Amino acid sequence: MNSKFGKFVAFLVFLFLTVQMISAQEKINVQIVDGQNNHDWKGTTPVFRRILEESGRFAVDVATAPVKPHGDYQKDNPEAYAAAMEVYRKQMTEFKPDFAKYGVVIMNYNGDAWPEETKTAFEKYVADGGGLVIVHAANNAFGNWPEYNEMIAIGGWGGRNERSGPYLYWEDGKIVRNTEPGPGGHHGPQWEFLLDVREPEHPIMKGLPKSFRHARDELYDRLRGPAKNVTVLATTYADKEKGGSGRHEPQLMVIDYGKGRVFHTCLGHDPNPCKSVSFIITFLRGAEWAATGKVTIPVPDDMPGPDKPVMRKFD
Repeated sequence: MNSKFGKFVAFLVFLFLTVQMISAQEKINVQIVDGQNNHDWKGTTPVFRRILEESGRFAVDVATAPVKPHGDYQKDNPEAYAAAMEVYRKQMTEFKPDFAKYGVVIMNYNGDAWPEETKTAFEKYVADGGGLVIVHAANNAFGNWPEYNEMIAIGGWGGRNERSGPYLYWEDGKIVRNTEPGPGGHHGPQWEFLLDVREPEHPIMKGLPKSFRHARDELYDRLRGPAKNVTVLATTYADKEKGGSGRHEPQLMVIDYGKGRVFHTCLGHDPNPCKSVSFIITFLRGAEWAATGKVTIPVPDDMPGPDKPVMRKFD
């Protein structure tokens, strides 16, 4: 048998057995929250949904916040813009997703503040044991919401600086909490960077290569926040030649918030890196762990090592 064909057959068998095993379990209900973001939420949400549903482990709903009228509209037709903003403000007061119905909420949102009632419901959901996944620019959101910042541990932009909490990075085998003054949030040009596993025994990371290459993506650095109850799962060296900090920056984290579990991934700037195996497998395992505290999703045969990223085809 041709070796390439044999490997392909083996992969199909592995995929079939994985789906069969996962299908025997009760599906986890997922809610993706989107609707506003400085990134392409209209492109990434369908990719997230497909990844989750095709795993056989999740059933997915989407809660889309009202879309704010574009600022250019104001210049062209101020009266129409004012009327549209009035409608938008009313719609935002009515944005009240039913978080409690779901085992895990995936945040693909970075925009205007939610109504106080919605924020309170969200805090209660996570604190009472709900799962939460923070993807990329969702850690830019809600810079002035203290409880959200505790949930995500660290974030960027949104007015964050030394008053938001320490700048977190990895040095000499441990986490450093740097309290020196400075802004929170930075990235250089996109590139294919290496993730180094720091907690190989954590359920999300168990069985993964000690280092694996990610697809071309934004590498967040200089993130700041309360940094409470956080465990850094993987870091990346933000090479100064690539516009980075010259430090090992957290990219995958887990956070305890009350009884809730939070998985925070800085990966996923746009749909393309979200189709890489490095994103897919950590996203799936992170979502399952956030919902259940366990991971049953196996490491795939096409998991990349340190040399080059592996992409999945999305027709």
